[in-house]
Amino acid sequence: MKKYIKTFASALLVSTLTLTSCNDVLDVSPPDKLSTGIFWKTESDADLALTGLYNYLYASGGGYATSQYQVFAWDTFSDDAYGQYNYGGGNSALSSGITPQSGDFVLNYYTNNYKAIAAINSFLANVGKVLTGEKLARYQGEAYFLRAFNYFWLAQLYGNVVITTEDPFTIDFKSTRAKSEKADVLKLIEEDLAKAISSLPDNAYKDGHAVKTTAQGYLVRVLLYEKKYAEAAALAKTIIAANKYSLWPNYAGNFYKPDQNSSTEIMFSVKYLQPNLLHQDVAVAVSLQRWKGEQGTQDLINEYEAIDGKPIATSAVYNPAKPFENRDPRMRQTFFFPGDTKAQGWPFTGDLSVATPGKDSWTVGFYPVKKWLDPAQVNPDYGAIDDNDFVLLRYADILLMFAEAENEANGPAAAIAPVNLVRKRAGMPALAAGISQSQLREMIRHERRVEFAMEGQRYFDLRRWGIAEQKLNGFVQNPLAPTIKSKYEAKYDLWPIPQTEIDRNAPVLTQNPGY
Repeated sequence: MKKYIKTFASALLVSTLTLTSCNDVLDVSPPDKLSTGIFWKTESDADLALTGLYNYLYASGGGYATSQYQVFAWDTFSDDAYGQYNYGGGNSALSSGITPQSGDFVLNYYTNNYKAIAAINSFLANVGKVLTGEKLARYQGEAYFLRAFNYFWLAQLYGNVVITTEDPFTIDFKSTRAKSEKADVLKLIEEDLAKAISSLPDNAYKDGHAVKTTAQGYLVRVLLYEKKYAEAAALAKTIIAANKYSLWPNYAGNFYKPDQNSSTEIMFSVKYLQPNLLHQDVAVAVSLQRWKGEQGTQDLINEYEAIDGKPIATSAVYNPAKPFENRDPRMRQTFFFPGDTKAQGWPFTGDLSVATPGKDSWTVGFYPVKKWLDPAQVNPDYGAIDDNDFVLLRYADILLMFAEAENEANGPAAAIAPVNLVRKRAGMPALAAGISQSQLREMIRHERRVEFAMEGQRYFDLRRWGIAEQKLNGFVQNPLAPTIKSKYEAKYDLWPIPQTEIDRNAPVLTQNPGY
């Protein structure tokens, strides 16, 4: 891995230096490239370098129109969505399987995170040359958060990976390094997040920079992943008690502007801004709504309760002849359905003014995505632009993570209320008091699925709950094609290390089990 990091370290720093800050450190307007020989001389160099670290949030997923953090593409790895163009790699992962040679996703996501980590390590090694005091502590805190963020992606996907915290320019490019145990990777993540929490500003997230609550929220996510339920519940409770966030009344507004700019719910996101910082290749409204690159599954649609709070199989208000009526409002805020028109937010006019399965890239048996669509878009196609921020952490997640951790640690008594807050915002009835721990566990899993549909959470939830193979192996994505089933083996709970990395770091870097 030393060899690997050294190989691209120079390119990373040049990339970092080609970003500038105007009024805000995250404002991206590339100047002429700066020479590394004159860098780390002034305070403004630290501003530029910090901007560069956040720039890795725009890393390509390796395929067309998909960055690694274009969250809805991750749902195609799960039972929530079908990716008809294989954006991000989910379709091939569930059909052909995952191997060390899997190109776009196995290699690119690994590479993306290590590129970011190398740049962060270089930043941490040098930023003290030009900054002191509170600003130095804050910038270091952001860097520690971002390193933890990237290592957590590696830990979730690959598990046992190489730990490197040195400045990449000090590493002998001829050397190699073995991977560490996942437990050690998670320990580093916890340590980095603790450092971030101690030095980041204690205010609500706003401008793209991680703040204390951002780091706290990610630490809750890490602790829940590790099944440290009591610790996760306690920290989530601290965030809730601080009263810096609330559920944004307009659920759909969390996913488009201008609501995103004022939402009191968003705790971390990948920021975009017209006209300089746009989505990869085409607008989201083009790849998602016009081309329908990701579409919801019938299984997910069936998960949405009837408006009385009961499953559709037992609800008295559900009518199979009118299956899209009297349902959890989040269903229609997330997907389009046959017969939808402008009244339901359908963005097309003329011959396409009525939503029709089988027409204009709509695969029969699936459902086009409405979430993430800017309502101002009309007939989106090539040339359209949008700048939705990709939301990576919401306050709703803090509430549901608290509920899950509290229920596992102490039972349902104090865990029901936060679930009901999320349901109330959605317009759904409260859960009944007196339900058991196991019943609440299933309700929390249900709530996470419908609340975060097309936000990239489902795949990682299934894996950390230990039920990915049960849910995904043999899953029929389209009921109209029952013989086509998805593939998921137990070993996929840890992706393989890319074969190119195994080869260039042989013999010390070994493959994950089963590959």
